[in-house]
Amino acid sequence: MIILLLGANLGDRTTILQRAVDLIVERVGSIVKQSGLYETAPWGVADQPAYLNQVLVVETVLTPEAVLNQTQVIEQELGRVRLEKWGARVIDIDILYYNQLILQTPRLIIPHPYLHQRRFTLVPLAEIAPTFVHPVLKKTTLELLEECEDKGEVIFFNSPKTSPFG
Repeated sequence: MIILLLGANLGDRTTILQRAVDLIVERVGSIVKQSGLYETAPWGVADQPAYLNQVLVVETVLTPEAVLNQTQVIEQELGRVRLEKWGARVIDIDILYYNQLILQTPRLIIPHPYLHQRRFTLVPLAEIAPTFVHPVLKKTTLELLEECEDKGEVIFFNSPKTSPFG
């Protein structure tokens, strides 16, 4: 089981997120749970449009590195161009967790190193995995959200479209 965070703040955000979900189902694995969509304040670089974020729980047989490769290909296909760290983007797909795995390589860190510092991650994560325990910090999603110092606005936007795969 992996938990992914999707984010988009350029173009038709809802359509792009739905297309990313469809490609994840096609190439990564089946969706077990998906949060609603949340409109969120930008993080890291403030001068950009608001994001839509969503969290997915996905069953996969792929290795963490293969998941990273597939999600980066999906980002590229949907028009992602990496210009600036934390800058505006058509789509961003982050691996938050891979079961209880703790991994640190030059390309990939699991659990995601900033997830506990970001309300835009924790709020949708708390919707679908409130009691999931962070393997390093040993705290549940709800505990992490309660302790999070990020005050960025996170507003429920809508429920996800039902998918024949989800």
